[in-house]
Amino acid sequence: MDRGACLFADRGVIKIAGSEATAFLHRLLTNNMLGMRAGEGRYAALLTPQGKLLFDFFVVPLPEGPEAGYLIDCGKDQVADLLKKLGFHKLRAKIAIEDQSDRLAVAALWGDAEPRQFDGVGFADPRLPALGFRLIGAPEKLAAFAPDPLAVYEARRIALGVPKGGIDFAYGDAFVHDADLDWLNGVDFGKGCYPGQEVVARVQFRNSPRKRILKVRFDGPPPRPGSEVMMGEISIGQVGSTAGSEGLAMLRLDRLEDAKSAGIRLRAGEAALEVMPPH
Repeated sequence: MDRGACLFADRGVIKIAGSEATAFLHRLLTNNMLGMRAGEGRYAALLTPQGKLLFDFFVVPLPEGPEAGYLIDCGKDQVADLLKKLGFHKLRAKIAIEDQSDRLAVAALWGDAEPRQFDGVGFADPRLPALGFRLIGAPEKLAAFAPDPLAVYEARRIALGVPKGGIDFAYGDAFVHDADLDWLNGVDFGKGCYPGQEVVARVQFRNSPRKRILKVRFDGPPPRPGSEVMMGEISIGQVGSTAGSEGLAMLRLDRLEDAKSAGIRLRAGEAALEVMPPH
């Protein structure tokens, strides 16, 4: 049966409240923050002016609605830096920003699993329907119906070809298209300016990404994350997450095409490597 629920120990929660919270987030993030309904979540990123990806996270309105503010579901190890960056951009905006990670946790729920007496905020994962739902609430309540270990969720994420920051791409180094945010509903290409927007738009409309994170399958022992993907003696990328015989890898698209044209089989560590079509 395809069902499961997992409590994330590696996710934190930030609250942004105030009358100008929507406008504040809308002018900063890669995705559109306007017109969001209660219970709807959006995936978005905050970039450098050069278009490099600093943070990616989920934004969901508070139960009272967008007019009351939002919760941000982000990596726990990035909470302090994200708070600092949001504070830098706050200026005179009428908002309050605070870390809620000590009293709120995040869980995932997929398949036909259902929460029991859940008291919190839930939203469909906006990246892919098969990832199910994300829940934000008190840790002890989430733990009551999220018994699966993180490895179960990670295997599902990898099988669906969904990257994770810090292992599949490096924050501060990857571009939006490198990390597949354009495929995963993390960018609104029709909205106005935000930091890095010109770079993102140029790559999108010229269809010119140089690298992508793609799903791969190993024929042999799975290599360690960070292992080079080799086309003969030439490195064309690096392996990221792995789960059994499947994994993700950041690959140079031009060199990947060269390997296909020349019939050269890719290798990583001791394993041959097959690149799978995007989900």
